[in-house]
Amino acid sequence: HTGGEQKMATGLERIAEIVAKHPTGKLQTLVHYINETTLKEKHKELPADKATGIDSITKEEYGKNLDENIKKIGARH
Repeated sequence: HTGGEQKMATGLERIAEIVAKHPTGKLQTLVHYINETTLKEKHKELPADKATGIDSITKEEYGKNLDENIKKIGARH
């Protein structure tokens, strides 16, 4: 694992703790955990039989152009 992946895992664990303690609270600081590396890693971790998304694209289809698709996500934000 790289430092970024470890940082994301630690950060997500911390977020889970906060949400458990404050279930009605709002989280507004997640964006610093989202980048191309972490999105690619999370895509790899998805089960192969993952249901399609709202856009009806399967994990396999999305993965065929993973780099380009993830760059598009970054361009939208």
